Amino acid sequence: MKAIYGGSFDPVTLGHLDIIERAAALFDEVVVAILGNPNKNCLFTVEERKAHLETVTKHLDNVSVDSFSGLLADYAAKIGATVAIRGLRNAVDFAAEYQMYIINRHLNEGIETVFLAADEEHIALSSTNVKEVAIFGGNIDNMVPSQIKPFIIEKYKK
Repeated sequence: MKAIYGGSFDPVTLGHLDIIERAAALFDEVVVAILGNPNKNCLFTVEERKAHLETVTKHLDNVSVDSFSGLLADYAAKIGATVAIRGLRNAVDFAAEYQMYIINRHLNEGIETVFLAADEEHIALSSTNVKEVAIFGGNIDNMVPSQIKPFIIEKYKK
């Protein structure tokens, strides 16, 4: 069974990586799909985020990284994914993700959504929080994979 885990991953966090690793243990194939959204002001380009994700997932043989624009439901149908993976940190995430589940089911009846609860150590972790801490020179060691930290620090030096 092929699953898709879509998001902006700007930057990829330890929470994202935890969800990817757990999904890889559950499904035959996992495609980590980076949404290229021109309306979103991202720290990293799609190409940079793809390289970051490929680096931190290279130990997972059944995980690949790709990018897309448009609707996740359409992209899932295009690549033959039948499961959408979504990570949940709290009830607010659940409310938003449940609405997306309903929309995706209307757009693509062939896709099911599987929610994976965040590990408790990642409940307060988001890409936005990483950027907020990094911009002020705070320690992000427990927020992002070690391979990604230098790229974040470099972005904020400019």
